[in-house]
Amino acid sequence: MTRSVCRWLGALTLALSFPLLAQEPVTAEPDVTIREEGGRRVEEYRLNGFLYAIKVFPKNGAPYFLVAVDDEGNFARADQVQGMRIPSWKIFEW
Repeated sequence: MTRSVCRWLGALTLALSFPLLAQEPVTAEPDVTIREEGGRRVEEYRLNGFLYAIKVFPKNGAPYFLVAVDDEGNFARADQVQGMRIPSWKIFEW
């Protein structure tokens, strides 16, 4: 290839990748908030500000998870057998 073609391809690659570089980075580690509430411990798991799971440690009984079903704040217990749950998180939107 000639130098001008290589430079053109390099510039095109850089221009096309710029919008991807401008997005907020996704953190790999969740933010965990632990609090005591009415004699039980509650752990809230957030990823980029989205509350996706709550682990509840009741005073008497086994701990359980509440998992986000949608973006509107609806949760379902994860320890109940109701068939297979398929994740429905938004990965990307226009």
